[in-house]
Amino acid sequence: MKLSALVPTGHGINCEVETSRALELAGFDIVDQVHLNFIARGDVAFDSYGIIVFPGGFLDGDDLGAAQACANRIRHTRVDGERLIDRLVEFVRRGGLVLGICNGFQLLVKLGMLPAFDGDYTRREISLTANDSGRFENRWVYLSVDRDSPCVFTRGIDRLYLTVRHGEGKIIGSSPSVTARLLEGHQAVLRYTAGPQGPPTMEYPWNPNGAEQAIAGVCDATGRVFGMMPHPEAFQDRTNHPRWTREDVPENGLGLTIFKNAASFIRGL
Repeated sequence: MKLSALVPTGHGINCEVETSRALELAGFDIVDQVHLNFIARGDVAFDSYGIIVFPGGFLDGDDLGAAQACANRIRHTRVDGERLIDRLVEFVRRGGLVLGICNGFQLLVKLGMLPAFDGDYTRREISLTANDSGRFENRWVYLSVDRDSPCVFTRGIDRLYLTVRHGEGKIIGSSPSVTARLLEGHQAVLRYTAGPQGPPTMEYPWNPNGAEQAIAGVCDATGRVFGMMPHPEAFQDRTNHPRWTREDVPENGLGLTIFKNAASFIRGL
């Protein structure tokens, strides 16, 4: 069984090469980088892939709010009379995986594909806004993983250490009940922690953006749609670790596990 992945590119996306390499290292045989314009034109059949990964980068220059312009493009573009968003939702309903990283996560949120309460992939319940620090944050962060989450990407993972690179990464809910539901439903997959074994925290810089309940990643109820602010593709090898010459770091970077889990799920393992 050959595993195939689609990585949209263009319009300010700048992490497609690292993302594609992570997919290849994780075992994907076919990794296609396709410009968003060609996807919008209908040149790509989503059904040809097992996973779609929306990479990080300054999508549409972060104008009008991070990923908002691209969300509008996907929501309103029609291919053979069918909206592109409807094709994306149908891909998910048929069992496909979708991963959004940083701006890719913001895109899924603006589309309404996360958290997708009650199976509604078009209703917006959360958003991502400017960091409390008022500036772009580029730092490594510690993360805890909800082991009771249905997320297929984080299976077998307890803790992560990854980098963030964003100016608008603060997760907020449309109401306090929304973030409470994320936690209760185990859809708040990742949370920023105070140190490698610490509890979830609102304290800066452990929590780099002030996200509500320290949430750093969210999945839908199926666990097959996952969005995260940290960049797993930036930690593929031990040499990516900021202290790899001073600490005992595993040969493969922790971020690669996210992509390996996706490959295992598609294989049915």
